[in-house]
Amino acid sequence: QVQLVESGGGLVQPGGSLRLSCVVSRRVFSIYGMGWYRQVPGKQRELVARIFSGGSTNYADSVKGRFTISRDNAKKTVYLQMNSLKPEDTAVYYCNMIETPLTWGKGTLVTVSS
Repeated sequence: QVQLVESGGGLVQPGGSLRLSCVVSRRVFSIYGMGWYRQVPGKQRELVARIFSGGSTNYADSVKGRFTISRDNAKKTVYLQMNSLKPEDTAVYYCNMIETPLTWGKGTLVTVSS
């Protein structure tokens, strides 16, 4: 079963913005921390941002000040607002639960290029 569905990726020029969404099909959602990850060919998947059940957040240094993670528990959805995008942000972006991760979804491709 597909439990994580990412969307919102696309092609954007440097300096542009995108908003990614991740819909989680779990019956229970609000008690779990959620994270956004990204991966490029030849590199391991890296944690970009995370949000805990209480609403606190953490960000990788590379995206701090540019990305914002948020969640809507009623919609069982996690968002990643990405501003001031750089070419090095190009990657496939994935979401997952932090402490007890599910099978990875297909992700959504973000390409930052002129």
